Amino acid sequence: MITKGQVINERYEIIRSIGEGGMANVYLGYDTILDRSVAIKVLRGDLSNDEKFVRRFQREALSASSLAHPNIVEVYDVGEDDGLYYIVMEYIEGKTLKQLLKKRGSLTLSEAIDIMLQLTDGMAHAHDSYIIHRDLKPQNIMIKDDGQIKITDFGIAMALNSTQLTQTNSVMGSVHYLPPEQASGKGCTIKSDIYSMGIIFYELLSGSLPFKGDNAVEIALKHMRDPLPSLKEENEAIPQSIENIILKATAKNPKNRYEDARSMHEDLLTALDDERMNEEVYQFKYPENENENTKKIKKLEEIEKKEEQKEEEEEKIAQKVEDIEDKKNKRVIIALAVIFVVLLITFFVLFFVIPSGSKEKNKIIPDCEGDKVSTCEKKLQEAGFEVEEEVKTEASKDVKKNRVVRTDPEAGRSRKVGSKVTIYKSTGEETYKIEDYSGKNYIEIQTSLELEYKMKVTIEKKEPPEDFDVTADGAEQKIIGQSLAAGSEVKEGDSITLYIPDITDEFPNMSGEGWNLDDVKVFCDKYGLVLETEEQETDAYEAGKVITQSRPAGSPIVSGTTLKVVVAVKPVVKETESPKPNKSPDESTKPSSSPSDSPEE
Repeated sequence: MITKGQVINERYEIIRSIGEGGMANVYLGYDTILDRSVAIKVLRGDLSNDEKFVRRFQREALSASSLAHPNIVEVYDVGEDDGLYYIVMEYIEGKTLKQLLKKRGSLTLSEAIDIMLQLTDGMAHAHDSYIIHRDLKPQNIMIKDDGQIKITDFGIAMALNSTQLTQTNSVMGSVHYLPPEQASGKGCTIKSDIYSMGIIFYELLSGSLPFKGDNAVEIALKHMRDPLPSLKEENEAIPQSIENIILKATAKNPKNRYEDARSMHEDLLTALDDERMNEEVYQFKYPENENENTKKIKKLEEIEKKEEQKEEEEEKIAQKVEDIEDKKNKRVIIALAVIFVVLLITFFVLFFVIPSGSKEKNKIIPDCEGDKVSTCEKKLQEAGFEVEEEVKTEASKDVKKNRVVRTDPEAGRSRKVGSKVTIYKSTGEETYKIEDYSGKNYIEIQTSLELEYKMKVTIEKKEPPEDFDVTADGAEQKIIGQSLAAGSEVKEGDSITLYIPDITDEFPNMSGEGWNLDDVKVFCDKYGLVLETEEQETDAYEAGKVITQSRPAGSPIVSGTTLKVVVAVKPVVKETESPKPNKSPDESTKPSSSPSDSPEE
């Protein structure tokens, strides 16, 4: 038995049970190595003792782990630990399609088509990898809050075989979607999955199943011989093109069905086009009830009769055993009476000490989710439970304010009559108060808002206020404003913008922008740079202006580095000497000798 806190394979910790089925139980688990929530499906004990079943289950589960598609639940791991056979899968927060149908009844046409487009797309991917599901049904399809679906239970379906139809009621859920060829014991193909998808499509639009019965064999017989009830007769608003897709998918003869899931997907894409809405009713090309199918039906009918005969024989045997037991009881009645008297004397006191309440029967706590508090109290009291006076509150985005979120103990639990039950009512969707984040590091605040409150955070730069110290450590990461005022109430998914200072952190083009030496000094003091200067005589620049800089414009500023600038100065004007009269014009053009060349030296 799996218990809370149990660790499977020294890695997966069991958190709680999230579902029980005929073949396996599903638990919310925690992967201690990869630090993530996972869903762990553990095979039932009686099935885990069947070596043939286990081998097929493991082989097909490993095949399913190779599938990567947004509409297929990802399989992470398959293994065995001390006789427990398990599959570790992606954990999906949402409901099964079956749970949605129970809550909503039928879906709208657009909702149903959207779900079927995702379903056929996912199954087309699986079929491309030569993997057949074999057990498609709404219970094996998860739907998230955003409408995305996830197909589950690849592998377990493959391990099952049709003989279970006469052995157990555990496949009652599956048989409602069972294709005729699978019910008759033939092998499954990708067209078997197409039939199941057609039945699912029918159920999405009608809110009910096309074939019902008291047992699995009766339902399987209807799949093999009874025509599908008309969806248009039930709801005239359904376009003929949609009913045609269902008729083609659920044809009893696989030859009349779609060739593959992708063909069905493409047909769905154009089903609501104007030219198709009122198309002719789909006509089957091949006979629907072949001779071989008729033989299979007769065999199943014979099996059903044998089952009834077997039940009658078991009742007769039980009656005979009861008669024999009666005779034995008469023979030992005196001995039993003596024993009874002795026991009565020995345990007399205990019979009076034991509280009368301990003899009371257990009852199931009713489901009150979404009910008014008064309605829930009435339900609990009628079931024999005592309701706690204090009604506690709990935030919920799924349950309306002041309606019941849950009870403690939870609905579905078995408790003694007279036990106390606490009601939790909804305070509506949980809200949080925004704080004043000014001066805090925007990375820390963004991480907190996104992870803890699931908010959408946008970061924008803007001019900092005059009193903001741009030279302080980490100034470029400090928050200088926010789009929501402190004290504002927000909920998951809300948006907020955090503003940080638009601080220059690159070298400017000092020459192009007309900087002078004083500007450069202020800049170097601000960013902690070492300044070196050099003067150059030139008429091309105004005196004191920067001509060149050692760090190119656009390069990052690093505190402590050296910046060298060349600054313009006015050239010095020298007086020219007059030429001596005794020199020729040619000699006057020659440069004068330096002092070191004079004969005086």
